[in-house]
Amino acid sequence: MSQQKEDAVLNESIDSEEKEKNQDQTVEETVVSDDDIIDYSVKPEFYDPKLDDKDQLWVQKKKKGQYSDAVLSCPACFTTLCLECQRHEKYVTQYRAVFVVNCKVKKGQVSDKGSLKRKRVRKGAGGGSGGGDESFSPVCCSVCETEVGVIDDDEIYHFFNVLPSEC
Repeated sequence: MSQQKEDAVLNESIDSEEKEKNQDQTVEETVVSDDDIIDYSVKPEFYDPKLDDKDQLWVQKKKKGQYSDAVLSCPACFTTLCLECQRHEKYVTQYRAVFVVNCKVKKGQVSDKGSLKRKRVRKGAGGGSGGGDESFSPVCCSVCETEVGVIDDDEIYHFFNVLPSEC
C-alpha cells in the first residue's frame, strides 16, 4: 500500500509541474510588444514643416519691431526668459530688461550677488555714496527654479546667469 501512496504523490507532483509550465506559457503568449500596438501607417504628430515659420511670426509679434541685443534663456532648462534686453557695456555676460517671461521674483529675499556687483560698479564710477539704499530680489526661472538674475527697486531685471542667443 505504501507503493501506491508513493506513486500517487509522484503523479501529483508531476501534474503540478505541468500545470505551472502551462500557466507560464499562457502568460508568455499574451504579452504584446510595443511594435504591435503602434500604428506606423499614420504620420506622426511630432513634425510640422511650417512650425519654424509660425514660431518666427510669434517672436516678431511679441517684439513689435523693437531691437534687442539677445534672446535670453535659462541655462538649466533652456526656457525663454526675455525677448528684449540690453547688454551691459562693461560686463558683456550681463543683461538688463524690463519685460520678461517665465520668471519668478522671490519677494522677501535679498540677493547678495546683485547688490555686490552694483556696489562695485558705483564705487568705480566715483559715486561712492548712495549705493547702499537699493535692494535686489532674486529672479528665478519659473520652470526649474534656477536663479538667473535680480530685480531692483525700479523693477529692472538684471540677468547674469543666462544663455544669450542672437535674435
